[in-house]
Amino acid sequence: MSASITVMSAGITAADAAACSSRGFEVQLLAGRMEACAEQVDAVQARLSQLQLMDWQSPAGQAYRSRLRGHAIALAGAREGVLAAALALRRHSVNVAGAALPASGGY
Repeated sequence: MSASITVMSAGITAADAAACSSRGFEVQLLAGRMEACAEQVDAVQARLSQLQLMDWQSPAGQAYRSRLRGHAIALAGAREGVLAAALALRRHSVNVAGAALPASGGY
């Protein structure tokens, strides 16, 4: 069994390791773009909050404010989902970067 591990380990080249590292970096970049999207959602939510604070006297204005509140809640959920996905990508990038490396402990 150790002979097969040695052969497998010997088959990993510097180019393989570099390619996995590069793919890991690309996954990190994607996570960063997703975090930037979450920041943009924050900006939209702030603007919606400003609109909600306006003094709406008419029934139509109050309905509009109520609708804005619903959109703000939906955006908050979307933001949390995007941040969770970005975190998962950051974790996954570690696995991608080390994909070509042999497992420690001889397994």
